[in-house]
Amino acid sequence: MPSSSRHESTRTIAPAATGGAFPQKQGMYNPAFEKDACGLAMVATLRGEAGHDIVDLALTALRNLEHRGAIGSDAGTGDGAGILTQMPDAFLREVVEFDLPAVGEYAVGLAFLPIERHERDAQKAAIVRIAESEGLTVLGWRDVPTADDNLGKLAFDARPAFEQLFVSRPAVGDSPALSGIQLDRRAYRLRKRAQHELGAYFVSLSSRTLGYKGMVTTLQLEPFYPDLQDERFTTELAVVHSRYSTNTFPSWPLAQPLRMLAHNGEINTVNGNRNWMRARQSQLESELLGDIRPLLPICVDGQSDSASFDEVLELLSLTGRSLPHAIMMMVPEAYEKQTDMPDDLRAFYEYHSMQMEPWDGPAALIFTDGTLVGATLDRNGLRPGRWTETTDGIVVIGSETGVLDFEPERIKRRGRLRPGRMFLVDTAAGRIVEDEEIKRDLATMSPWQEWLDEGRVRLRDLPEREHIVHPIASITRRQRTFGYTEEEVRILLTPMGQVGAEPLGAM
Repeated sequence: MPSSSRHESTRTIAPAATGGAFPQKQGMYNPAFEKDACGLAMVATLRGEAGHDIVDLALTALRNLEHRGAIGSDAGTGDGAGILTQMPDAFLREVVEFDLPAVGEYAVGLAFLPIERHERDAQKAAIVRIAESEGLTVLGWRDVPTADDNLGKLAFDARPAFEQLFVSRPAVGDSPALSGIQLDRRAYRLRKRAQHELGAYFVSLSSRTLGYKGMVTTLQLEPFYPDLQDERFTTELAVVHSRYSTNTFPSWPLAQPLRMLAHNGEINTVNGNRNWMRARQSQLESELLGDIRPLLPICVDGQSDSASFDEVLELLSLTGRSLPHAIMMMVPEAYEKQTDMPDDLRAFYEYHSMQMEPWDGPAALIFTDGTLVGATLDRNGLRPGRWTETTDGIVVIGSETGVLDFEPERIKRRGRLRPGRMFLVDTAAGRIVEDEEIKRDLATMSPWQEWLDEGRVRLRDLPEREHIVHPIASITRRQRTFGYTEEEVRILLTPMGQVGAEPLGAM
């Protein structure tokens, strides 16, 4: 249970701490225009063995990104910071009071629950009912220790209660227990339904990853969550994020990393991306996920651009695409005028452009599914990203050089992220996967060009339609019908017709 030793009053968790992340639209404020600028980093090892040193390095990198975050007027409330790691199985077995199945056969996630006990109990009971309806067994709940004295007043007043939910889908008859991504699909259904039906928020709920985050500063995250200080908490990878919410509202749910993503920058096309996802919802089907209707909308209203990106990335990943495949669908390189691009790779991009519009930034992205972890810049390339590989198999990616200090003789190679290029670490294979290999494999995995030739319809191939030629005498009537004004005709349209360029003017 959170302590209240430092602050005299508590209140029910604010809307900003659960489902509704932003205030309502009022006056000149519109939550649709929420943007933020942040710092992010990733640390991974190629040695094939998890260790607490990866957590320590990631948290050091996070503290070194303090200048990329922001702090509230109470001098203690951060815009947000967090960490996403692999499942720390050995640690969790030591700290829970119930038995856990084999690693991979249970999912766990940190839930932000109402601070008032009766509301929290009611929400937990409702979550259990949804889990059971999805065929999941609730193994138990764990109170997550927190050090509330580290919080600023604003963060303290908006804080939720922190508990971890453990679920599994044991063997039933001839059906074996679900594990890995199969279990994650069932956990995804639980999480989305709990969010839609109850307003419940899970930082993550997965058999492969575990997240900790909050409305804290980069310096507060580790002391706030004592779990992160425990030497038994081990991982092969960790993603960290420091949030700077420019002209926006900090909140507990919108801190990052999200479920699969850490993001620096903006998604300037996000309104169109959300609208297209909404437009396609009636056509969404997945044999792997089952009935999609209870999971809609995929992009929840009132979320940040980063959260919407994460929601779509997660959907694509859980419905059968690899993580690099999903990223290349959402963040394609500028392929249209690359004359030296292989034809099969161009066909890959063209085929997927029919299914998904690009999520254009400027944006730097770090992403992980618990085994693969990588980074990319969108095709505009206007956000920084640097990577370093050491001689002892440590790989670091950061939004700037210097998130971690290494002796020069320890550095094997280093470089920068490039627009549309992917940097990927496979912790299971213990190696860095080069951009060319990733794209070659995806470009040749299916007959993209054949599918394009069979299914693509070009406007120029459509039959000609009869065009109605309106008489000149009707022009004034038609201009009135469509809302033309005399000023538009005289100042804007007439000069454009005369010189073929948009006229310039000044107030």
